[in-house]
Amino acid sequence: MTDVDVAGTGFRDRLLQGMAAALRERDYHDVTIADVVNHARTSKRTFYEQFASKQECFVELLRQTNARMIRDIAAAVERDAPWQAQARQAVEALIASMESDPALCLSWMRAAPSLGEAGRALSRETMDSFVALMRTLADTPELRAAGVVPPSRELAITLFGGLRELIAITLEEGGNLAGTVDVATEVVMLIMGPRAR
Repeated sequence: MTDVDVAGTGFRDRLLQGMAAALRERDYHDVTIADVVNHARTSKRTFYEQFASKQECFVELLRQTNARMIRDIAAAVERDAPWQAQARQAVEALIASMESDPALCLSWMRAAPSLGEAGRALSRETMDSFVALMRTLADTPELRAAGVVPPSRELAITLFGGLRELIAITLEEGGNLAGTVDVATEVVMLIMGPRAR
């Protein structure tokens, strides 16, 4: 990587963090590029060298955030633990990730769908990643021996969509996300557990 590439990556990361900071202050639709560059301590010229638009910056921030969330959930699950413990570990990691930046979480859930095709593509990409993660986590000899089988794509989408909406409503109502862990774990176990088959 050249020095120019390194500098570009640094500015890009600063701008993404600037977008995240701006989203903590106001709704995505009210955020301006000036807000982003002010938080990033850089210029609009630098912004446009990295991103074609505010939307492109926002989508890239969400893409990276969601990829990190997937990695965090995968890392949190102890694959040799009983399936019930694994379900709780996955839910706790999901909730912790959402709880770490509630404003960004709500922006993903509420503003991203308004972005047209870019929002739909991001939603499909994120959903496909979560479906793959759920199927991977459920596909072990230990879980199969306990009667747990990987969920169908449709079931995984339904499960994740429901959890995501529970989290969004809890945040919008000013609730405590940690208080959703028990019910979310119960839902995961009901849907993914042996009795669901």
